[in-house]
Amino acid sequence: MPEDLEDIELPRSIALAWGIAANPQRGPKREMSVERIVEAAVELADAEGIGAVSMAAVAKRLGFTPMSLYRYVTAKDDLLLLMQDEATGVPTLAYRDAEGWRAKLDVLFREQVAIYLRHPWILSLPITGSPVTPNSSRWIEAGLEAINGLPLDLTDQLAVVLAVTGTARWQGMVYAGYDATARELGLTSDEVATREQRLYERVVDADDYPLLRALVDAGGFVAEADPFRFGLDRTLDGVEAFVTDRADVAPPRVVESIDDLSDVADEKKYRAAVKARLAAEKDVRQAEKALRQARRLEEQAIREARG
Repeated sequence: MPEDLEDIELPRSIALAWGIAANPQRGPKREMSVERIVEAAVELADAEGIGAVSMAAVAKRLGFTPMSLYRYVTAKDDLLLLMQDEATGVPTLAYRDAEGWRAKLDVLFREQVAIYLRHPWILSLPITGSPVTPNSSRWIEAGLEAINGLPLDLTDQLAVVLAVTGTARWQGMVYAGYDATARELGLTSDEVATREQRLYERVVDADDYPLLRALVDAGGFVAEADPFRFGLDRTLDGVEAFVTDRADVAPPRVVESIDDLSDVADEKKYRAAVKARLAAEKDVRQAEKALRQARRLEEQAIREARG
């Protein structure tokens, strides 16, 4: 390993994201925190777009001066990274209830697309590398867990996870764009697709574009089939075929439970931490189940009130 990478220092933005950066010694107390700053910035981006986000605008939203913010977040790039991690959030544990690795990945895929529709400004942020932040790491962890046990080496496992997240980002980009167009024109998503179909019908000539014209005449741009669903399914088909060819390869061994720690760690503190995490995840699953039930009851009450 190069000497300059042996003791690499964490960038402040990453240290802030993981909660291991030093807090300012001076400045407004209680009323201000990194969390409040990031939440206000995300709210601003959701309401007005990422272009409206500046240190001055966020400070104004919180009722402080820009210099007050700089004591907590020293650069706008740091703020953008923290905003991305906050808006990305963490996956629900619904994927664990799905049967089979394909179904688990499908749950994660749909949840990621939903994030881009809720916070489309994320798609405007430049990709400068893997965001080494807690929530982004949690999505990778969930993807790896979904395919845990498949006869894939670690490099292939990461490639599968990235294939799914990449397809989700592409779908999110297109869907968010269509949503923005729909709002701008005052149309529904279906009406935007119909408008697009009509435009193709007007300009595409069968002599110059015979195959595309045939597609247009067949209503290809208003078809119910989801091309992104097709793309994801074919990607997973490829993974499944690859896995089948490697059926005789033993999958990498990973720690799956606290009982599997005998040759990994014997420290009581580590065992207690793992046990606490497993208990917390169980509590989260139960809470999510109760939330889903409450939502179903709410929807039923609304239908009955309207009926």
